[in-house]
Amino acid sequence: MIPRASRLRFVYQVVALAIWLAVLCLPNATEAQQSASPRRIGVLLVVFSPESKEAHAFREGLRDAGYIEGRDIVIEWRSTSGDYARVPELIADLVRRKVEVIVVDGTVASQALKRATSTIPIVTTLVADPVGSGLVASLAHPGGNVTGLTNMVTDLTVKRLQLLKETIPTLKRVAVLWNPATAWHAKAIEDLKTVAPSLSIQLSLVGVRTPEEIDPAISAVSRAHAQALYVIGDPFLFTHRIALIEPALKGRLPTMHTARQYADAGGLMSYGANFSDLMRRSAGYVDKILKGAKPSDLPMEQPTQFELVLNLKTARSLGLTIPESILLRADEVLQ
Repeated sequence: MIPRASRLRFVYQVVALAIWLAVLCLPNATEAQQSASPRRIGVLLVVFSPESKEAHAFREGLRDAGYIEGRDIVIEWRSTSGDYARVPELIADLVRRKVEVIVVDGTVASQALKRATSTIPIVTTLVADPVGSGLVASLAHPGGNVTGLTNMVTDLTVKRLQLLKETIPTLKRVAVLWNPATAWHAKAIEDLKTVAPSLSIQLSLVGVRTPEEIDPAISAVSRAHAQALYVIGDPFLFTHRIALIEPALKGRLPTMHTARQYADAGGLMSYGANFSDLMRRSAGYVDKILKGAKPSDLPMEQPTQFELVLNLKTARSLGLTIPESILLRADEVLQ
């Protein structure tokens, strides 16, 4: 006869084995996530398109965080192609679809989103001045439903003019192209006015709000006898960058810009944050929010990658000799 203690040990072993086998048969955490309904994300693009390399960088960020589009997440892409007038209708559509978080790439659209919803988390990617534009209380403690990244474009305003002067030491007259409909442009102009005298530069200001105003604006720049054109970028001017750059080059005007895409399109030079990096990093905010974090508790981040891009082909066509100091500092020289 088997002792009672031995029988109990045998029973315990059988029960333990059964539990272990049952655990093995259960779906793991990843499989459980895959079987759940995909999370729904809204992406509102004013500057970029869903096919742009910046949008692909956002997708890569989500993949790096473990999300597969169509399996774990569904992305509701909306793009205005620089048309501010379409922002309200696209926001209303995303809100109706009850997305869990909305990623947005511009200041004006971010402000419109904040007015439209106080409950859906908003992740910004290219906001120029989050505090000054009223989106957050501070970078460290955003408060409310908005967080994300700033491109620090206003902080680099003066640096761009200094780089332009270093590139063209004889520069005396610079036309500044700006959009009066973009609130932070006024601050950028004040910063330029402050530093221009120390660089022996006279500024002339030319505003443009619509595509129809672009050609007259370039004509006004020509009448001002400007030696260079400084473009304060925004979604509208970014979308119409070729329409700006081509007549400027025909008028033999060197141009300075806020993003490398302008230099890619033929502008002389640009200095600013790496937009693809900002879009990729915004996916990290989405991941945290989907896992339960509140936007108000997520500090806003600044760029970590900046690019000085020089279009040497354009420089040659304008008859410019680029100083060695600029060539050595350029992150990329387009041939």
